[in-house]
Amino acid sequence: ILPRMNSPSTKLLSAAALTAIVLFSFAGRPSADQAKPSNAPAFKVDPNWPQEMPNHWIMGAVTGVFVDAKQHVWVTHLPETLTEEELYEEPWKVGTGPEAGKPKPVQLGTCCKAAPPVLEFDQQGKLVRGWGQGSYNNMTDWPREPHGIFVDHQDNVWIGSYNRHRVMKFTRDGKLLLTLGEYEKTGGSADTHLLGGPSGIWVDPSSNEVFISDGYRNRRVIVFDITGKYLRHWGAYGKVPDDTTKFDPKSMMSGELPTQFSTPHGITGSKDGKIYVADRRGNRVQVFDHQGKFLAEKVIAPATLSSGSAFVPVLSPDAQQTWLYVADGTNHKVWILRRSDLEIVGEFGRGGRQLGQFLRAHGMSVDKQGNLYVGEASTGRRVQRFLLQKR
Repeated sequence: ILPRMNSPSTKLLSAAALTAIVLFSFAGRPSADQAKPSNAPAFKVDPNWPQEMPNHWIMGAVTGVFVDAKQHVWVTHLPETLTEEELYEEPWKVGTGPEAGKPKPVQLGTCCKAAPPVLEFDQQGKLVRGWGQGSYNNMTDWPREPHGIFVDHQDNVWIGSYNRHRVMKFTRDGKLLLTLGEYEKTGGSADTHLLGGPSGIWVDPSSNEVFISDGYRNRRVIVFDITGKYLRHWGAYGKVPDDTTKFDPKSMMSGELPTQFSTPHGITGSKDGKIYVADRRGNRVQVFDHQGKFLAEKVIAPATLSSGSAFVPVLSPDAQQTWLYVADGTNHKVWILRRSDLEIVGEFGRGGRQLGQFLRAHGMSVDKQGNLYVGEASTGRRVQRFLLQKR
């Protein structure tokens, strides 16, 4: 016998039933800790890394992080993103008297100054050197607006320039050795000489091949030899890239995936011959062999709009490279995937400015001990070290 729908007993029953359903729903849903395999890595932020830089230097938006064979941490950032308040300087004030009409900087206080766009820290977080700033009258030999950095097995430093269409190779102290692409020139995803928006670099030590995620304007991975000779390129699923294809990211929420790369933004290679490409606004990582044959993909947080969820892929340093880490600058976290089947087994971080939190996790790398270094773009403007916890 059912009570009347508007009776007090019905209301009590409805409330009790709703509470039971809610409690059952949460009880039946595994927590992040329950879902994480017992051997999945865990991390703890290091509050003492890095050390304070000299010369009142501060960083702008961080666009790249890489740990080299010496366990030194290389960082690229955008000094031009720093504000007048951060620099305590108004850079373009008109003078008076004989200087009238001529722009000149006016210093408002004693702190701070923009650090050079390329920075090298030792393992303890002490700045070793900084370079990469040049004359705006001649862009030939310095990486304006750097994006992505890689130090190869020959100790050369490769730096992308996403908004200026180049990848440049330097010595450790900043001497230019090679330039791929041309400043302020781009020709689309079919062009074998010009680049679009190079964002990530990985150099294969066995073949001396340079793999570049050429996103933003283009939709491809492009490969050169270490001397700069073009070798090949490919798009999503290993197909020919098509810059005319349109895709609405909102359609991913209903299960539709882009047939072309949306924004290939980060790239890395494994010891067993696989290439991992983070397709940022496509909310996924795609896997290829070195010739561009498509092998697998993993969609990450498909409902993510704006800049997408897959920024930078990084492999763990153990012999099997068991784990794949993916920086997510829209959801402000790092995803942990099991490399063998690309299943998500954990995550860490959340949006915020406190230790261990992120604002636009954008650059990421790992050292030999398995510690992660995560750089933040936008107004994040910092690099944090996350120590791998021993079990």
